Amino acid sequence: MRNKVRSAEGPGFTSPSRGAARLAELLRGSERAVALTGAGVSVPSGIPDFRSPDTGLWRNVNPMEVAHIDAFRRDPERFWSFYGDRFATLHDKRPNAAHEALAELERRGMLRAVVTQNIDRLHRAAGSRRVVEVHGSIEWSVCLDCGTRVELERVLELLEAGQRPPLCDGCERPLKPDVVLFGELLPVEAMAEAQALAAEADLMLCVGSSLEVYPVAALPEITLSRGGSLAIVTQGPTAYDDRATVRLAGDVAEELADVVAALG
Repeated sequence: MRNKVRSAEGPGFTSPSRGAARLAELLRGSERAVALTGAGVSVPSGIPDFRSPDTGLWRNVNPMEVAHIDAFRRDPERFWSFYGDRFATLHDKRPNAAHEALAELERRGMLRAVVTQNIDRLHRAAGSRRVVEVHGSIEWSVCLDCGTRVELERVLELLEAGQRPPLCDGCERPLKPDVVLFGELLPVEAMAEAQALAAEADLMLCVGSSLEVYPVAALPEITLSRGGSLAIVTQGPTAYDDRATVRLAGDVAEELADVVAALG
């Protein structure tokens, strides 16, 4: 059984923690490390996750009524009354220390790629170059009729002008965010790339994810089945905790900053 290390806390606790130092050691010894990130990596940037009882995005709304592809097709105006506000909020957010740490690991050659479930663009804003967005991105909206792609800034202009839903300039049909809604399949190419990275990885670093949403939650299993190791940095339990070589449960921004500090 692997020697598991958890965050060190209590009197005399100093940073970097023993767990962060152990994760730094794993990264030094890795040749094909890959990060998998979820909503929790963006919480320190002021973006709520989905399921927290008091602050989660779905606490006061049924996602099947506002974030399902059928809801978009049935009532795009109501759909955009929810997504328009979310887009405007996400547009102003900035990367936090967790995003910056992952970008720094890639810059040092210690991380091959970031596979993310997030749509907020913050990994790219932080400087990560190889980002696999398996749930899409708010960067673009698309017309399902003619295929026109419209940048976020233009969509926000239309929303600010009172156009809900924002319409395609060409065929005047409602635009859809280029993100994966409930009821839609994940992008084939992005998911294939994510699975290939997981199969080749000798270390998968899972950050800010509950590892509950499939098929992305199966990626750690792919790495483990090929003999790779797993490190988890997130608050709250996951189904993979007992199989992780390192398990850090503190604030993701602080934990990853400690890892980078431990690397020197």
